[in-house]
Amino acid sequence: MAVELYLDLLSQPCRSVLIFAKKNNIPHEVKQVSLMDGEQHREDFGKVSLIRKVPALQDGDFCLAESPAILLYLARKFKTPDHWYPADLQQCARIDEYLSWQHCAIRLHGSKVFWLKLMIPEVLHVEVPKEKMDAAVEELNGSLKLLEEKFLQDRPFIAGDHISLADLVAIVEVMQPVAAGLDVFGGRPKLSAWRDRVQAAIGKELFDEVHQTVMGSQERVKVMDGSKLEFSKAKILKFFM
Repeated sequence: MAVELYLDLLSQPCRSVLIFAKKNNIPHEVKQVSLMDGEQHREDFGKVSLIRKVPALQDGDFCLAESPAILLYLARKFKTPDHWYPADLQQCARIDEYLSWQHCAIRLHGSKVFWLKLMIPEVLHVEVPKEKMDAAVEELNGSLKLLEEKFLQDRPFIAGDHISLADLVAIVEVMQPVAAGLDVFGGRPKLSAWRDRVQAAIGKELFDEVHQTVMGSQERVKVMDGSKLEFSKAKILKFFM
């Protein structure tokens, strides 16, 4: 039976879940949930995810939230190749370490740049002070430095010689500020080479397919109806500004 995946591909974690499901031929059905349209607040979605966030998974009567939990569930249920989440204790620990760190680091900082550089000025029509933007980029640079020096070091991938869930979760976060027009790879040959390896391991066609929506954001914002975000505008500004 196919699992149901509730996704919005503007969301980094949603992209990681979809790439993983497609790459591993996991039977799945995508249920679109537009965060920009507030569809996470629908009554039917609330029955799947009480926290009203995507991604969410439904497998029969079983519902699950949070992308690391969903990725691990899919890996275990469908017995995906070992390299995604190895049996080796220390390789597995490397992945756990990255997944534990990234929430309040590269995920937060990449998202902040995406909103400050693109969504807030272009969709919410609120001017972002230069010092706010500069501080956000500086925070992101710090996280990218740690990704290179602490988590990658001299390894091809985060956990070793093969792609893992850690790399998948990392690459979608790194691509978020890129979609807003920030070049994060310039002057970072190690990060660029890692990106190329991750893309090759995933398959460039699949990688580009899943990133098509977010990578078109700079054009998409020109026709976005900002009034649809009025219900959450104050919350967005408080969080990112």
